Amino acid sequence: MPGFVLLMRPRDDGDETMRIGFTVTKKIGNAVVRNRMKRRLRALARELLPERGVAGADHVLIGRNGGVERDFALLRSELGKAFRKVTPQAAATTSAHTTAPAPASTPAEAGAQLGKRP
Repeated sequence: MPGFVLLMRPRDDGDETMRIGFTVTKKIGNAVVRNRMKRRLRALARELLPERGVAGADHVLIGRNGGVERDFALLRSELGKAFRKVTPQAAATTSAHTTAPAPASTPAEAGAQLGKRP
């Protein structure tokens, strides 16, 4: 997404807790700008992670250069789109149009089916 990057990795440890981390590099700007970007990312995650995040997975939001100036509603819609891309259900329906294996019963199995490291 133009304002951020979302990474997700299932932990496979049996704990269904969703964890989130935030990263904004010095390339984005000075400390004030980086902290503003992290506050925006935290607000987005607080709003969307409980309903769209993957249980038992680590999520990382990495701020990009254009994220500070982007409209908050636009960032919210982009994060919703990013969550749809990384969730196993969305990946299963996307690959269902091709010859896909049987749907996974856990997020960890879904990550393994997508070729991601467990």
